[in-house]
This record gives sequence, structure tokens and C-alpha cells, in this order.
Amino acid sequence: MAEQTAPPQSTGDPTARGSGTEKPDSAVVRDALGVGIAVGLSGFAFGVTSAGSGLGLLQTCALSLFVFTGASQFALVGALAAGGNPYTAAAGAFFLGIRNAFYGLRLSQLLALPRFLRPLAAQWVIDETTAVTLPQPTRRAARIGFTVTGLTLYVLWNLTTLVGALGAKALGDTDVWGLDAAGPAVFLALLAPMLKSTTERVTAGLAILLALGLLPLLPAGAPVLVSALAAPLVLFLKGRGGTTTDDTTTEGTEPGEVR
Repeated sequence: MAEQTAPPQSTGDPTARGSGTEKPDSAVVRDALGVGIAVGLSGFAFGVTSAGSGLGLLQTCALSLFVFTGASQFALVGALAAGGNPYTAAAGAFFLGIRNAFYGLRLSQLLALPRFLRPLAAQWVIDETTAVTLPQPTRRAARIGFTVTGLTLYVLWNLTTLVGALGAKALGDTDVWGLDAAGPAVFLALLAPMLKSTTERVTAGLAILLALGLLPLLPAGAPVLVSALAAPLVLFLKGRGGTTTDDTTTEGTEPGEVR
């Protein structure tokens, strides 16, 4: 009984959730590579779409190198392709990328990186690295997941952006291929299995309905921003209903704990 009630050896790791939650490094690397490779290859779609919207090769590659957040990049080139004002398109992409700042607040606590590494790591704070890092049971696993996902995705995204931009002319009319939807579709497929509780599924469904419903009414990029209101709305309605726990418990989470 003493061994069962004793705290795990990794008590110095504030992200450890207890005994039995250790995850092999190889498993973390495998998961991170899966996400990094799957999403990184969709950089080809961005390269083609960007070149088709009228941006040059250097401009397209610079966006992937320095902006490196797929949704904002697609929003920018999509608005430009539709004939939007460049400043308005840039503003929409900027506000769409604001979500990464909120990711950073949480990831900074989990990763606890040295100060000199934080500016470099900030470049990799995006949807995919956040999705891989947050579920990890320990700080070591979180750091491995973040690093492998970020590095794999950054390298592949930029390489495939270059290939896509160079091959855009060979594809002809890029609108016919619908490649601008490839990146979001891949990430949605990776995210769906993580929606394990009813609250998470309802929030995701409401966000999708808001985004699709407002798509013909608002400027490019704005529907995605408005869809973020789904989370506080669901939490408000859940609180009004007097519910304090989810009907399902996610792995590694105590009943009633909000993730």
C-alpha cells in the first residue's frame, strides 16, 4: 500500500498528473511527427494559393518564414485574391493570429523555457504545437512534443510553400483545385478525436455553425474570430444549468476538472 500511495518520482515536474501517466519519449515523438508531417505538407496548398493570388515567390516564402500561422496566411492571400485592400487583409490576418498569444500564456507555464529561448519558441506557438503539447502528462513530454512538432512543421511548411509557389503555373487555375481548404481540413481531422466530452463537442459544433453562418455576411477572417465566442457562450449556458462536471472524463483529468 505504501508504494501505491507514494507520490511519483517526478514530483518536481508540475505537469505530472500522478503515477501511471508517464509516456515514453518515442510515443511523444511519434505523435508530434504525425501532426507535423500531416499539416506541414499542406504548405504546398498555401504556396499555390498565394502565387495564384498574385504574390511573388519571395513574398510567399517570407509569409511562411516570418508569419508561420496557416490560418492567417490563408486569410491574407484569400482577401487579396478577392480584391480586398492590402491593409484590410493584413489587419484581418493579424487579428486572426491573436489567438496564438493566448496559447503562449498557457504554454509558457507548461514548458518553462529559459528566457533566451522564449523569443525563438514564440515563433512555433501555433494551433498544432499547442494541440500536441497540452495533453502531455509531464514537462519533459510537453517540451519534446512542442519541439518536434514545431521543428517538423516549420521545416516542411516552408519547403512545401516553396514547391507550391514554384509549381503554381503548372497547375493552372488554382481555384479549381480548392487547395486553400487543405490546411484547415487536415487540422480539423487531427483535432476531432481530441473532442472527448460533450462540452467540447458542443463548443466545436457551435463554433462551426457560427463560422459558416457568418461567412457570407462578414469580411474574410472575421467569421473565424466571431466563432471563438462559442466557448464563453457554452460555458455560460453550462453554468446557468447548474452543471459543474462533464458527463465524460478525459484521460488524465480528474472528474470536474476543467482543461
